[in-house]
Amino acid sequence: MAEPEPHDASGHRARLRGRLLTDANGLLDHEIVEYLLALALPRRDTKPLAKALLREFGGLGGLFAAESEALLRIDGMGETSAAAIRIAQAAATRLLAANVAARPVLGNWQALLDYLRADMAHHGVERFRVLHLNTRNILIRDEIMSKGSVDQTAVYVREVIRRAIDLGSASLILVHNHPSGDPSPSHADIDVTRAIMEVGKRLNIAVHDHVIIGTNGHASLRAQGLI
Repeated sequence: MAEPEPHDASGHRARLRGRLLTDANGLLDHEIVEYLLALALPRRDTKPLAKALLREFGGLGGLFAAESEALLRIDGMGETSAAAIRIAQAAATRLLAANVAARPVLGNWQALLDYLRADMAHHGVERFRVLHLNTRNILIRDEIMSKGSVDQTAVYVREVIRRAIDLGSASLILVHNHPSGDPSPSHADIDVTRAIMEVGKRLNIAVHDHVIIGTNGHASLRAQGLI
């Protein structure tokens, strides 16, 4: 049995649904968010709210990276609509993460970058994470080690190495984001990477790279010859 249309704007919503089913790539950003919100708010015109969210968070990337508290501060958003946004982001990130886990990381570098950009590029707070790999360079654990202010995070060398020992990691990839959008490495980024590498070397734990993620791209300390 066909599902009943909402009593308001049913024609517009039906057309939007039809386009979604036949050519999802042809939808505008606000139309994607509009239909997503319509699933949570079936009796409301969700186009104004969709456009307001995109303005507030600077586009789809910023919207899907937004924390629940930030979403709930927007007029017209409740827990149901905020959960709709969060589940879309979670599904997309989970799919990208599965692509990373399926193959050795070093031979699947672009998939790793796609996952990291989706998960970290638009966060407003700096996060430092460590990817733990086994002897076959398969990802065994992906962990956020610390969260900082808008421009810094505390990274403790001994905590990174201690966790690697606990997990039996053969090698590591360090990752953090720059909320400024510029992924250029700082002197502190280089120094902490070299410190972790030095301690890891004594314990036969390699550091393959330190990747910095920003909205303007990414930077690899290995590719830049900094480590």
